[in-house]
Amino acid sequence: MQKAPIPLNDKERVCALEGLHLLDTASEERFDRLTREAIKRFSVPISTITLVDKGREWFKSVQGLQTREGPRDISFCGHALMSEAILIIEDTLADPRFADNPMVKGEPFIRFYTGKSLYDHTSNLPVGVFCIKDRKPREMSLTDIDDFLVLAQLAEDEINKKVER
Repeated sequence: MQKAPIPLNDKERVCALEGLHLLDTASEERFDRLTREAIKRFSVPISTITLVDKGREWFKSVQGLQTREGPRDISFCGHALMSEAILIIEDTLADPRFADNPMVKGEPFIRFYTGKSLYDHTSNLPVGVFCIKDRKPREMSLTDIDDFLVLAQLAEDEINKKVER
């Protein structure tokens, strides 16, 4: 298993994330409707809006999992965070970065992953990831990719909205 990479500017990136004041906050409908739409649109069991801090991935919105966070070093979203493009893993068992990942070998038995990094508009640094996951391998059509990127952009817009807390 390849651990999720850490960017050289991770300290600045985590500061940008903390400046959004979203970590460890309650669920919000504005995020949950996007992950619910992803579940429906792509017929997948799992979708998250994930914020990646120094040592963990934390789900601002999660559908299909009981947990709200996980270790950053084994996270799929930790890899997607580092990619400017969409990250699509059609079959995790065929990808040496993930084939022996604990989330592939055990619960939730991830076999497919698609994620897109979400950026803080002030710093232009990646702070999170919008993703979908399945327990079986699958492919994304060009239409699927376009639809996924629309939802990811909506998630990015929401994380950048200044909301009274």
